[in-house]
Amino acid sequence: MNRRFRLKAQVRSANPRATQEALERFLPKGCAQRVGDEFVVEVEIAGASAKELNRMLLSALRRVEKKTTIRAEWTSADNTTEKYFDYVLKKTIKN
Repeated sequence: MNRRFRLKAQVRSANPRATQEALERFLPKGCAQRVGDEFVVEVEIAGASAKELNRMLLSALRRVEKKTTIRAEWTSADNTTEKYFDYVLKKTIKN
C-alpha cells in the first residue's frame, strides 16, 4: 500500500550537474532548487515507507556520484516525521 509523504531535504554532492539530472529523473520537475553548493528539495511523493523512499532516492543519487549526502525529513499524512542522514534514521517525531 502506498502512502503519501512530504519530503524536505538538503542534498550535497561533488558533482552538482549529475546530481541535478538524477534529481530530475527521480522527482517531479521543479521540486529541487540549487542554493549555493547544495540542492533544497521539497515535494510530495507516494511510497511504501519513508525508509524505502529515502533508500531509493539516495541510491539513485549515489549511482551518479558516490560522494552525495542527504539530510531528509519525511512527513506522513498522520504527521509523523522521520529524519534521515544518508541511509540512517536519526529521529522519529509524532506531531
